Amino acid sequence: MTVQRRHDPDSRGFASDNYAGVHPEILDALAVANGGHQVSYGEDAYTEHLQEVFRRHFGEQATAYPVFNGTGANVVGLQAMTERWESVVCAETAHINVDECGAPEKVAGLKLLTLPTPDGKLTPELIARHAWGWGDEHRAQPRIVSIAQTTELGTCYSPEQIAAICEQAHGHGMKVHVDGARLANAAATLDLPLRAFTTDVGVDVLSFGGTKNGMLLGEAIVVLNPDAVRGMQFLRKAAMQLASKMRFVSVQFEALLGGDLWLRNAKHANAMARRLADEVRDVPGVRITQEVQANAVFAILPRDVTERLQKRFRFYTWNEQTGEVRWMASFDTTEADIDAFGAAVAEELSS
Repeated sequence: MTVQRRHDPDSRGFASDNYAGVHPEILDALAVANGGHQVSYGEDAYTEHLQEVFRRHFGEQATAYPVFNGTGANVVGLQAMTERWESVVCAETAHINVDECGAPEKVAGLKLLTLPTPDGKLTPELIARHAWGWGDEHRAQPRIVSIAQTTELGTCYSPEQIAAICEQAHGHGMKVHVDGARLANAAATLDLPLRAFTTDVGVDVLSFGGTKNGMLLGEAIVVLNPDAVRGMQFLRKAAMQLASKMRFVSVQFEALLGGDLWLRNAKHANAMARRLADEVRDVPGVRITQEVQANAVFAILPRDVTERLQKRFRFYTWNEQTGEVRWMASFDTTEADIDAFGAAVAEELSS
């Protein structure tokens, strides 16, 4: 049977980097891993080699656990770091709080202690609001500080900022988790190796994103501090995140991280976001609300303009109350895409 193409392969929008297809080098890697039999559930040659790949980026102590998706990576990682009576400190805008359908609470049984932030970034001063009450049986015990790098608002922590968070958390006997769905974009912004703002500054566990950076599917839980977790392999299985044909997840990460594909993709997406911000920044009626530090642009437009634009290009309204929207660039976004969208914004605002 010949499968019929059911979409326009030249159509791209700005709704999410998840909308993008699969990078050709990733597709090639999947074909390489195909054929013959390999042991299932992660005992294959590709998953075994993947540990070397991750250790080159995060250090010899790192262990990677491939999973299906980002929510699974976050939930299993946090669950392995906590007891049932413990809690997680995070930003109000954190993905684990607003975009995972309550999975940390429902699946991991965790209380989330949220904090308002203007830019999605936690600070030691903010964390201190929840870092207390140990030994009080009436209070969910604060155990984890979870930050996102980059944040849900497209902002990026410096290594010094993460080091300060780790120092404060560890000083209280807490652990630090990083939601790294867009960790590659942060590395591209900071122009630093991945370990420089994770392993080297004290992060204990992170989720590493692949889907938003050119992979078909798959994320990884990366344990940087083996003393920070327990039962990871059992929790991954119990949470239905253990792939039977794991070689096809692992080989994608090898293609992404074995060379510089991860960085090329992230740099390109970031550059396209900056180009978009530059295109629309001075258009009357547009107000960019966050510093553009990765592959996201946040802006406020008149509601009627947003509604007309959304009929021409896919993107999401981020805040219904303020009219703030989010525009995402991807590894396959082109300069022509940006120019066409910028022209459309100017056109709709002038009509």
